Amino acid sequence: MESGIRQIAIRDPQSGSSFPAIVQYPSEASSTGTLIGPYHFNATLDAPIAPGRFPVCVISHGGGGSHLLYRSIAGYLARKGFIVVSPEHPGDNRNDGSLSNTDTAAATRPRQASLAIDAVFSDEFLGPAPDARRVCALGHSMGGYTALALVGGNPWSRRGTPIAVQADARVRAAVLLAPATDWFLAPASLADVRSPILVITGAQDQVTPARKIEQALSALPKGILRDLITVDGAGHYSFLTPFPASMQRPGFLPATDPDGFDREQFHAQFPATIHEFLIGVL
Repeated sequence: MESGIRQIAIRDPQSGSSFPAIVQYPSEASSTGTLIGPYHFNATLDAPIAPGRFPVCVISHGGGGSHLLYRSIAGYLARKGFIVVSPEHPGDNRNDGSLSNTDTAAATRPRQASLAIDAVFSDEFLGPAPDARRVCALGHSMGGYTALALVGGNPWSRRGTPIAVQADARVRAAVLLAPATDWFLAPASLADVRSPILVITGAQDQVTPARKIEQALSALPKGILRDLITVDGAGHYSFLTPFPASMQRPGFLPATDPDGFDREQFHAQFPATIHEFLIGVL
């Protein structure tokens, strides 16, 4: 199986604006590759979707990041039979960081991810292919926060006040990559989580340290945290798909890993771990 790719705009009726997203999906068409900005996707633009019903995964990027930075994960899942939608969070992305690190971003991100799921199920191009019984969320850093909120996490602000978010009952599983868990330190903030979770952290992560993540998620109900994997040598940005050579320069932290860590080799392997978990729980 190969991957097709589409670029869509998602309408937010609450704000009255739209935000972009990438959709990758299984296709039987030969892959020709697609360039979006400086990033190469091993996927064919607007290729016909393969026949069948497929699980849906929404990928939420990190704060101030990009929906284009998880190509290795999205592409692997698409080739394995997933429909993957990766939205760009308004006001909390590489082009517009006006809401980054704010309670407003924390409040709006889960709704935007749910709108992305809505867009998949209403897309005439995809037709009946998305399977509403098999929906999951994956997120990195602040995207990990988003995925956790979608499955029932109740966040609190740094001032100690609750942040109103709406869990999405369609989301049956979550994968958290170096998640931002400081929003879930209040008592019982994780008591409502009912979906199985896989967590992957970096042993050398200085942004969202593995030990703090483990401490925060120890409050999850029994049996929810199916596995917590700490990757030796990995830093916070090691979960991003390797950048083009032209962007791998000193001082550009997202392209940087701790000394000795091979991001290329890591990304050749760890998407399979994610797929294995999701197939087992959906």
